[in-house]
Amino acid sequence: MPFIPHTEADIKEMLATVGIRDIDQLFDEIPPALRDATLEAVPEALTEMEVGRLMQERAETDGRYLCFIGAGAYEHHIPAAVWQIATRGEFYSAYTPYQAEASQGTLQLLYEYQTMIASLTGMDVSNASLYDGASALAEAVLMAIRSHRKGRSVLVPRVVHPVYRRVAKTIVRNQGIEIIEPDYDAQSGNSALEFLERSYHEGCAALVIAQPNFFGVLEDVDILTDWAHDHGLLVIACVNPISLALLKPPGEWGAAGADIVVGEGQPLGVPLSSGGPYFGFMAAKQEYVRQMPGRIIGRTVDRDGRPGFTLTLQAREQHIRRSKATSNICTNQGLLVTAATIYMSLLGPEGLEQVAARSHANIGALLARLQAISGMEPVFDRPVFHEAVLRVNAPVGDVLRAMEAQGILAGFSLMEDYPELGQCLLVCATETKTEADINHYADHMQRILSKRRLDPPCAQKM
Repeated sequence: MPFIPHTEADIKEMLATVGIRDIDQLFDEIPPALRDATLEAVPEALTEMEVGRLMQERAETDGRYLCFIGAGAYEHHIPAAVWQIATRGEFYSAYTPYQAEASQGTLQLLYEYQTMIASLTGMDVSNASLYDGASALAEAVLMAIRSHRKGRSVLVPRVVHPVYRRVAKTIVRNQGIEIIEPDYDAQSGNSALEFLERSYHEGCAALVIAQPNFFGVLEDVDILTDWAHDHGLLVIACVNPISLALLKPPGEWGAAGADIVVGEGQPLGVPLSSGGPYFGFMAAKQEYVRQMPGRIIGRTVDRDGRPGFTLTLQAREQHIRRSKATSNICTNQGLLVTAATIYMSLLGPEGLEQVAARSHANIGALLARLQAISGMEPVFDRPVFHEAVLRVNAPVGDVLRAMEAQGILAGFSLMEDYPELGQCLLVCATETKTEADINHYADHMQRILSKRRLDPPCAQKM
């Protein structure tokens, strides 16, 4: 928030208004024995210029890196207006809009956000956000179990983000819900019907479809959606919101569309911020609206016919009996949702499409350069959005450390989560990358691999 200084005259006038002598009297209820008269550990005051210099030096100790890591959190350009508006006092300090008559601005913003998410996903309704993409998926699993009424198992393929799968297991395991993880096709890197058929049984309630999946690969969403519905399963779509500016929305997948849609909202105007905070989004078909966690903002008219906004559905434990609540961990995440709403408003459909198209073009340019390097090869043969998996002919950890020493965050190692792939990394290129950035990455990678190459190759075929 902006700093607003007060003059001595301003301070005296305010103190006189409340009838006290000085500011210390505001704290006279604190016993003297608890007060520390000296602040010896606090350094001497600095000038504005000195403070600016100090903060710049501290920030530079973190280093400045060229980032090609994605894996669920993405570096996109955020117009300056987004957070200049979001950090205005009326947004920055706003909390849950319990009093509709005093919170019309906040409620309208959340309503606009829900409308944008519903439009982006092609669904009927959206709630007012969740903690993050991982917990949003877990909530969708619980929602699917409640809606299905019979099944207690959910198919969550291994191509879904590993963290999302772990969070979902943690949240649902004590409710007797089974998370089944079908494997993926080793050549294409996508969910294959043969693996789904092997994992399916009569107790399954839903199938999760990631688009794009964790490998960046685009799934056959129409085929998967129809297969799930033919087997009596609900479809939970886990999507990248930026990709939806180019790809078919989940509401149009297959013959009937997805039933529930979730994802991570971070790409919509939220900075990486050392891993958070971010926010999750959720949308669904109208028939499942009463099973959605969190709050839903509605638009109505008052007794004079003027438009107004209100909390329409509030299926959380703060508002109803805990035993009846759909969730007790969902939240408003209002500030981040505010930023996302401003971001989508500023860019509009055309701007979002340009961001998505530029990101897609950049990963294509990056892959073209990297595939020409001896010791690097693509792992999967299907189309991708703005991420892809590459195998390197050297220990991937050593390669990433060597690239980091050159100021480049070269990707995300898959060794821990997918050891069967061998020495592989997931690389990402968004609209922020230039031709010079891509060439800089490729040149350093070629030099490093020429020195660290293994013999024989370390690739491990599935």
